[in-house]
Amino acid sequence: MISFFKTINNCICRIEEYEPGCWVNVIAPDSSEIELLKTQFQIESEYILSSLDEEESSHIESEDGHTFIIFDVPCVDNDEDNLVYNTMPVGVIVTADNVITITRTDNPVLMDFSEGVVKNVQTAHKTRFVLMMLFRMATRFLQYLKQIDRYSSNLETKLRRSMKNKELVQLLDLEKSLVYFQTSLKGNEMTVSKITRGRYIKLYEDDQDLLDDVLIELKQAIEMSNIYSSILSGTMDAFASVISNNLNIVMKVLTSITILMAIPTMIFSFYGMNIGSNTGLPFATNLIFPSIITVVATLAVGIILYKKNML
Repeated sequence: MISFFKTINNCICRIEEYEPGCWVNVIAPDSSEIELLKTQFQIESEYILSSLDEEESSHIESEDGHTFIIFDVPCVDNDEDNLVYNTMPVGVIVTADNVITITRTDNPVLMDFSEGVVKNVQTAHKTRFVLMMLFRMATRFLQYLKQIDRYSSNLETKLRRSMKNKELVQLLDLEKSLVYFQTSLKGNEMTVSKITRGRYIKLYEDDQDLLDDVLIELKQAIEMSNIYSSILSGTMDAFASVISNNLNIVMKVLTSITILMAIPTMIFSFYGMNIGSNTGLPFATNLIFPSIITVVATLAVGIILYKKNML
C-alpha cells in the first residue's frame, strides 16, 4: 500500500496523489507497487528489498543522489497473555523532492506521524523530517523499556507466591526482547553517528540540536537496556534457585509423611497375619498392644523429624 502525506497549514494530512514535498509511506508493497516505485521515483530494487528484509541491520548509504537509511524501530506483539517485544527495519529514502519510507508492516513510529500525533512536522523539510523520525524512534525505545521494567516487576511479585514455570517463561521472553533492543539500538546509534558527519544528509544549523537529542536518547536507551538486561538475568537465576529450593522442601515434607505412614503399615503387617501364640511375637493375640506400639512409634518418629526440620 502506498500513501501520500503532506503538511498543510502546519498539520500533516493525507493526500490522494503524489506531490513534490510530500511524504510517501509504503507498507508491504506488492509487485505492481514495487514497479511503480522503481519507475516513478527511480528507486533501486536493492533498497526496496533491504527495507522489506526482517533481518536487515541499521545502516546508511548514498548513491545517485538518493540517501538510503535503514533504522530499526521497536514493536510489541500480544501473544495471548504475554507481551513480546521485537524490532523491525524501516527503510527511509531521501530523494531530491521527497522522503519515502518502506516497511514490511505498519509500526507505531510511522503511525504517530500519519495520524498527526507528532506536531510541527514539515514534510517538505526533508532533513528535519528524517531526524524527527529518528527522535521518535529513540523515544519509543525508551517508552517500551519502561514498560518492560514495570512488566518484569509484576512478574517478580507473582513469582514470590508461585512455583509455576509460566512467569519464568515470560521473564525469558522479556530477556530475549532486551537482547533484540540492545542489538538494534547499537546499530541505530552507529547510523546516527554517521549522519552527524554531514556526508549523507545535508545538515542545517537548526537540525544540529535535534540530532544531538537523538544521540542522547539512543545512548540513554542503550544504557537502560543494559541495566534491565543485567537485572533480569540475575532475577531469573535467583528465582530459578528459589523455585528449585521450594520443590526440595515439598519433597522433604512428602518423604517425612511417607515415613510416618509406613510405621503403622509395617507394624500391622506383622500382627495382621494368621499367626498363633507360638510365633514369638509379644501379645500376638491382643490387638491393643500393636495399636499402642504404632501410636508411640509414630509420635516418636514424628518428633524426631520435626526437630530435624523435616516437617
